[in-house]
Amino acid sequence: RTLAATAEIPLAGIYAGKILFPSQLPIRMVGFGRAFRAEAGARGQDAKGLYRVHQFSKVEIFCLTRPEESDAMLNEIVSIQEEIFCELELILDMPTYELGASAYRKFDIEAWMPGRGRWGEISSASNCTDYQSRRLNIRYKPSISLQEQVGNNANNIAGQKAQQTLHTEFVHTLNGTAIAVPRMIIAILENFQRDDGKVTIPKVLRNWMCGMKEIG
Repeated sequence: RTLAATAEIPLAGIYAGKILFPSQLPIRMVGFGRAFRAEAGARGQDAKGLYRVHQFSKVEIFCLTRPEESDAMLNEIVSIQEEIFCELELILDMPTYELGASAYRKFDIEAWMPGRGRWGEISSASNCTDYQSRRLNIRYKPSISLQEQVGNNANNIAGQKAQQTLHTEFVHTLNGTAIAVPRMIIAILENFQRDDGKVTIPKVLRNWMCGMKEIG
């Protein structure tokens, strides 16, 4: 028994062992949860402060698609992330290294963190293709859509043969972090702190701060 490191795990489990119809895809989900990590800093780095912690809150995006749609879905996830962080007026960078074992393609989004004196990862988005779906046995029936193309008539021989010959295929899974709360706090506090020690609240957040424009 272990604690989940990301909401991606239970979201993926919702469809474990299921066979989906093409009309159900793509499936877009968002989950908020507590993320538990064993790390206390990589080889002693970032062991203090909020950058690497054992437990934090995170909003996770998770999607299921047909194989031919997964690249477009990855771009959609990244565009959502960019919109969130640009509205927060953060300075961003997007390196393409650090590809995990499960990811076919991955984007990292980093914000400048003055306290660290370097860029820090605040989000990422990955296309895992069928790496996860094979282990979770999440499939779909492409034969349904093909049969619709040749006709839904029960007497249509071509449609019957198409459905008989086509088998189920594994879906592609994608994930992305919408908000990792501690790192967002770091990025906002360090980039918006003024010389007088007060912190200017980003405009997009002021409606949720009772109209306050600054803290401190």
